[in-house]
Amino acid sequence: MARILVVDDSPSQAMGMKRIIEKLGHEALAAEDGAAGVEVAKKELPDLILMDVVMPNLNGFQATRLIAKDPTTAHIPIVLVTTKDQETDKVWGLRQGAKAYLTKPFNEAALVKVIAELLPG
Repeated sequence: MARILVVDDSPSQAMGMKRIIEKLGHEALAAEDGAAGVEVAKKELPDLILMDVVMPNLNGFQATRLIAKDPTTAHIPIVLVTTKDQETDKVWGLRQGAKAYLTKPFNEAALVKVIAELLPG
């Protein structure tokens, strides 16, 4: 069982992702914005992070950069899950340290596939 952190300021989006994670047999952790996501990542060291981009305080690009650059959390794969669907957004997100990029609305199969690809083991 893996521990997956969902960072999203939309309760309905977060709940949808948590439901999928738990259906796969994993534990879902949650944070409501980028700043909280960075804190939870440092404290809990999850196996994978699903990160929204458009959030208050710290956006997902900023939070991804902080997590990817910190030696204690740099090993954690991050998937950006966002409504930002421009190619430039995707390139920028991957340059910040994300390992994958999903646009909302995503289908469950795409999320399951990216989780399976990025989880260690």
